Order: sequence, then C-alpha cells, then structure tokens
Amino acid sequence: MSGSQQQRKLSAEEERVIVHKGTEMPFTGKYYIFWEKGTYVCRRCGAKLYRSEHKFEANCGWPSFDEELPGAVKRLLDPDGVRVEIECANCGAHLGHVFTGEHLTEKNSRHCVNSLSMDFIPDNPPLSTMEKAK
Repeated sequence: MSGSQQQRKLSAEEERVIVHKGTEMPFTGKYYIFWEKGTYVCRRCGAKLYRSEHKFEANCGWPSFDEELPGAVKRLLDPDGVRVEIECANCGAHLGHVFTGEHLTEKNSRHCVNSLSMDFIPDNPPLSTMEKAK
C-alpha cells in the first residue's frame, strides 16, 4: 500500500470480503441499484477506482463497470483457475472479478464489484448545514 494513504478501519463483514476475498450476497449491496454521478473509491485505502459513467446494469446482483480508472485495478488469476480476480492496485483490497466476452457493452468488459469493497464520492456533494446558512 502506498505510504500516502492509510488503511481505514473495516467492519467484520468488510474484512471478510476485502481481506479474505469473500463475496457479498447478490442484490444486497448498497451500490447495486445506485445511479448517482461521482467516483467509486477503495473502501480500505480511498484510492479512486471507477467513475459512475462506466457503471451499467448487468442484472448480475453486483455493481458492474465496463472500465476502471487508469492503473486503479490489478488483475490476477482467481484460485479457481478460471475467473480473473480484481484488486485495488494501491492496497490489494479484493474488489471482485472481471469478465470479458459477454458483449454487454461496447467495451465487452464487466467488472463485477462488491459494494462492500467501495465507497462513493459524489460529483456534487450536498451542502453542509453551515454552507446552507451562509
């Protein structure tokens, strides 16, 4: 992990997914049906991973993206020897898997990502109470 970013405290369920390479239940993640504009970042280190304009509905039960931010994601052969696992390139947090050849988008790529592996930073965050009072 880069020296400029510190690891965030994880809940037991986040640790199961991010550290121990688990998978959250399909159709349950907070970012599965979520369409705000912004940037998805690694839950553990805060590194930028995906932009909302690359998110699409794949009907698979997990947030799906057809492109990552340059250099954000590392690909490794999954222990099952078939799938390709994806990790945060900065800290190695388990994100999910990437699939190609499904022809779901023009880019022909689906990053199937656990919501628990990400946080979201909106492009236009709501004004704080102090800013509204000004």
